[in-house]
Amino acid sequence: MTVQDPDVVATSGAESAAATGPRAGQIGIAVRGAGEGVVVVAVSGEIDMLTAPQLRADVLPRLDAGDTVVLDLSGVSFLGSAGLAVLVEASQHGKRRGSAFRVVAVERAVIRPLAATGLGEVFSVFESVDRALGADEPR
Repeated sequence: MTVQDPDVVATSGAESAAATGPRAGQIGIAVRGAGEGVVVVAVSGEIDMLTAPQLRADVLPRLDAGDTVVLDLSGVSFLGSAGLAVLVEASQHGKRRGSAFRVVAVERAVIRPLAATGLGEVFSVFESVDRALGADEPR
């Protein structure tokens, strides 16, 4: 099954532009340790059906170790249904593994879909990484 031809989203039609453009099926992910057993995963770009698998592949294994994972979505400009599904899966996965999963949401593009779907009540959502790191327990 073909999801989408990368050339369709390229504005110039050049293959190199399709590979480096913002909708080329990649998101920015930066990971840093924030203390013993705590990792912050900062994401930037658009989380849609093309990029959600990359997010899933990066976040779920970190929850396997029983660590606290803070998913910083401050740099996310779009959060689609596929991204929301990854957040729900990560939350459930973390609960099964005894890991804390916390989400940082500050942009309207992230807050609005969380509120509209009621998912902001399903897992712990914070307005900053510092608040997420300072939280006593996950919900």
